[in-house]
Amino acid sequence: MAPTVGTAHHVQGSTEWVTTRDGRTLHTMVLPGPGAGGEAPTVVFEAGAAATRSSWALVQPAVGDLARTVVYDRSGLGRSPADPGSRTLHHMADDLEDLLDHFGPGPYILVGHSAGGPLVRLAASRRPERISGLVLVDPTDEGAEVLFSPTFRRAERVVIAVNLLLARIGLLGRLYGSVARPLPEDARRDMARDGFTVGVVRAHRAQARTYLDELAAFRDTPPDLTGVPVTVISGGLTGNGMNKAVRRAANEAHARSATAASPGKHVVAARSGHYVTITEPDVVIEEIGLLVTGTSTPR
Repeated sequence: MAPTVGTAHHVQGSTEWVTTRDGRTLHTMVLPGPGAGGEAPTVVFEAGAAATRSSWALVQPAVGDLARTVVYDRSGLGRSPADPGSRTLHHMADDLEDLLDHFGPGPYILVGHSAGGPLVRLAASRRPERISGLVLVDPTDEGAEVLFSPTFRRAERVVIAVNLLLARIGLLGRLYGSVARPLPEDARRDMARDGFTVGVVRAHRAQARTYLDELAAFRDTPPDLTGVPVTVISGGLTGNGMNKAVRRAANEAHARSATAASPGKHVVAARSGHYVTITEPDVVIEEIGLLVTGTSTPR
């Protein structure tokens, strides 16, 4: 499918639509990188549970100086139409696979934030030969037992219900204003327009129905990423819904996951909570750049 040019000179590039195996369409935005035909991997970004492509607007342009970059909206988020079927982790990984097929044989570096972390791990494990590396930014990790407690699950349901109410009365964007405020103007407008809608919250609710149960299965059969370099970036601070106990459990799980990877690397963004892509984008940019240039070393 030929590219469809979006807003001229948009910081996140030009719009291109991808068709999935079952005929749905996914909205992507592409920065071509330093030149066609280069040897650098294409970098594909996967946002968090209810986040749109705009959440990468402080990271993608800088990485775009090194390589072709692709951001996209999962079905029901941003500009991508809703999926009438289920939104299981495996189904979302199918969509990501279809997106990679659309953009060529690779190689690819996949970057996932929060709930996007397990998603890129799963997709990468299906075709590891085309994956040059993963960067997982404060990812949801099956090693953090706190995620599977009744308390956490109840809290998630409450948050989604409250967000749905706020979206219906047009106030959800105010709750997350600190996330949108630092973005470039065009990306900030995009997020204000299509990042806090009723449809976005409904898509999040559909994903959440099975997400944690599927993630729990990773404890016994994790995606096989043998030989794929994995960098895990943890936030260093509490906040954004993470108290001290949750932050400690998450970062300990991140450290174990990095140690188990071959090769693996663990980095702590000391001045950030969960939204490292907003508060310390340079940390994320640096780690992606090291994988693009092949100079990342385990630690």
